[in-house]
Parts: sequence; structure tokens; C-alpha cells
Amino acid sequence: MSLDTLAVVLDKPESLALKPLTLIPPGDADALVEIEWSGISTGTERLLWSGRMPSFPGMSYPLVPGYESVGRVTWAGDLAGVSVGDRVFVPGARCYNEAKGLFGGAASRVVVPGERLVAVSEGLGEEAVLLALAATAHHAIRGLDAKPVDLIVGHGVLGRLVARIAALAEGARPTVWETNPERAEGAEGHGYQVVAPDQDHRTDYRRICDVSGDSGILDTLISRIAPGGEIVLAGFYSQPLSFSFPPAFMREACIQVAAEWRPPDVVAVKQLVDSGRLSLGGLITHREPANRADAAYRTAFGDPDCLKMILDWRSIS
Repeated sequence: MSLDTLAVVLDKPESLALKPLTLIPPGDADALVEIEWSGISTGTERLLWSGRMPSFPGMSYPLVPGYESVGRVTWAGDLAGVSVGDRVFVPGARCYNEAKGLFGGAASRVVVPGERLVAVSEGLGEEAVLLALAATAHHAIRGLDAKPVDLIVGHGVLGRLVARIAALAEGARPTVWETNPERAEGAEGHGYQVVAPDQDHRTDYRRICDVSGDSGILDTLISRIAPGGEIVLAGFYSQPLSFSFPPAFMREACIQVAAEWRPPDVVAVKQLVDSGRLSLGGLITHREPANRADAAYRTAFGDPDCLKMILDWRSIS
């Protein structure tokens, strides 16, 4: 069993390279996974890369990012609950001797507790990296049993997944706001519409989900909700949020902060995908071999045409 790996390492903000690391030896409840693909998050990972991530416990450099990986189990402990040969979704790892695992999935080989792995179908391929974002979308709107979401703000990958899931509710046809005309495409066949905010004059939205990350957007959203309406904050906000109290008071506005997804969210979206109700297609727009990680991260964060960038580890794992 090889415990050497190549990993994306952020030594400090805007200093990223592929480096050799050694793995902490696995135990009986762990599995060794050879990574095939990993996704780059333009939310949390952008903040880590730029140095704007708010401080929280465990936050320090050097670190290995990544919580959207897919790979093949090559060794499994007796208590891991997975088998050699399984293709699995890996929601990050904390297995490195020389770096923090924050979130730790962007490496050629990882050690992960078996209970954290999710078996995925062979046919899903590289699209399986999107299960984390789909689970985030599902968690943000509390699935299909909660009050329907009728407005989503932002048509990036997370906004599209929120819209696709929200559109599955009976009778739903959500609206998505997008200010970039080049990102307005892609709603066809998924049960929702995309409009520019200045072309939408509705002020009776019952439930709005914001994935824009815009810290100054609350007053605008409050002005668009119906009395008793709810705003779900599902972006990652690096600056303090504030709002004018009187309009919120008049509408008895409810503001919900969506935390990270939970294991039941992954199970739920996997069932939706496996049943054919939820499509993950058309969301991955850019791919790079893992040995071009620095260029891939810069493209993911700087190219407005890049919806989702993935790293391909198969040639170096």
C-alpha cells in the first residue's frame, strides 16, 4: 500500500502548487481511494485561494483544498463498509502529515473514513463531483417537502442546481435572476426561467434563495418578498450583511442562513439523480489535467465563462 500522494497545496493565499505529501496510515474503519476527478469550488475555495476566508477553527496554511472528489477504492479496512473497486464520492479528507486537510480532497490518493464515502454509479462518471453542490442546494432549500422556492438569485452552478431541485416541486416554475447575459442560458428543459433583475417587477415572492454571495443584497430581496416571506442565504459571504429594519418589519421577513449539507442531503440528491429526476448534465464546462492545477484554479476563479472546472487525476494517480 503506497502512502505517498500528490496534492494541491496552498502554502499561502495565491500560492498554489502540486506537491508530494505523505498520508496518515489508514485504520480498520478507513479506505484508501485513488482519485479520478476533483471539482474546484468558486465559493469557499476562492476565499481560501484569495486569503479572504474568514477565520474559523482549523483554518491555517499550508492546506489541501477540495471537497468534490470522485475515485476508486483500492484498499478497505475490515470496518470501512466499502469494497475494493467501488467508485465513491469523497467529500474531503484529513489525512496529510505535512498539510491541513481543508477540505482535503484535491489529491491523487486519500485516506478517508469509510462512513464518509458514498458509492456512485459507474455511468455518472465525472459528474459525480457535483454531488456536493447538489447536496448543498438540497440542504439550502430543505428539499422538496418545504415551502417552494420561487426566486433564486444567481445562475452559477449552485444556482442552477437550486433551480433544478426547486422545479421538481409540484406546480413549481421558479425564476432565476442573473445579471450576466452570458450566464442566462441553460434553463431550457429544467422547468425554470432566467431573467435580469431589472426586468422583473414582482414584489410577492414567497421564498427567495440567494446564492450570489453579495453582502449588500438584503434590502433588494426584502423589497421583493410577500408579507411573511422568507429569504434563504445560501451563498458564502465574506463581508458583514446588514439591512434596513422598517421594510423587513413591515413584511415580517424571515431570514434563514443555510449551513453546509448533511449526509441525508447527499442520499436524497443521489436518489433524485439515480431516478432520472435530477440532471447534473451541462454544468461542467472546463477540465484540466491535475498537473495544471495552478492554471485550472486561476481559470475557475477568473474566467466568467467557466461554470465548473474539474481536475483530472487519472494520468498521475
